[in-house]
Amino acid sequence: MGFFDKIKEGLRKTKESMIKKVESVINSFTKIDEDFLEELEETLIISDVGVQTAGEIIEALRGKIKETGATDTGVVMGLLEEIIADMLREERPFTIETKPSIVFVIGVNGAGKTTTIGKLAARYKAEGKKVLVAAADTFRAAAIDQLEVWTERSGVDIIKHKEGADPAAVVYDSIEAAMARGSDLLLIDTAGRLHNKKNLMAELHKMFRIVSQKAAGCDVEVLLVLDATTGQNAVSQAQLFKEAADITGIVLTKLDGTAKGGIVISLKNQLDLPVRFVGVGEKIDDLQPFVPEDFVRALFEA
Repeated sequence: MGFFDKIKEGLRKTKESMIKKVESVINSFTKIDEDFLEELEETLIISDVGVQTAGEIIEALRGKIKETGATDTGVVMGLLEEIIADMLREERPFTIETKPSIVFVIGVNGAGKTTTIGKLAARYKAEGKKVLVAAADTFRAAAIDQLEVWTERSGVDIIKHKEGADPAAVVYDSIEAAMARGSDLLLIDTAGRLHNKKNLMAELHKMFRIVSQKAAGCDVEVLLVLDATTGQNAVSQAQLFKEAADITGIVLTKLDGTAKGGIVISLKNQLDLPVRFVGVGEKIDDLQPFVPEDFVRALFEA
């Protein structure tokens, strides 16, 4: 099964919820008027697109209707597809070209952070890259052990210290090891203690400083792992993490298990955070690069 088929299957619940509701509104009106647009906006809000983003979609729809002179609701689905595709368009590539490239992975416990790191490691090893993992979430009980299980499964090396060690020291040693071993990619697991944002922020900044000193010129990406099943709560989490770190992209897990895939749109529109990978299953190869055009096509395709 290719990416498009996987994303289409993964979006089945979102499509059945969000798109079916939108179609129901469109079919219950014969002309485009304020009542129709208000009901459409409400439908988008309850489909986890979010209040702000739903409002902006409707404003863009108003503009397109005025521009085209459309009066029949039958054209609205196509216009919505265009608007959402424009919202999701991303100019910044996910860049891991240097040797090594460094990817920080952050997120609250339970969102699928450890699993994501294991799947990313497996993915890039399969592409021929030499991958190293740093176990810098040193405060959560069993975090290092769980990560070790995934690195063994993925067939990549891990740099670890004892539980409770300074995470920055793990990062320091892992950069030295990555350079000494000629690693292509260093994946760094970090703590997800969002309830204590001040400590998390200080800890992350210390790690980022070490990377800027020891790995100057290397590509650095910061991926935030979010659980799609939490809907708009995931958007709130992303806002808080964005205040603590310079996030460059989102990994959205459990997309196949939820009808709340509409949060992809609000993450990009409200926070300017592009989704880089999506989890569409439990298997090790079910973490897929996110392709906005495929997402929109899978969502709207009959």
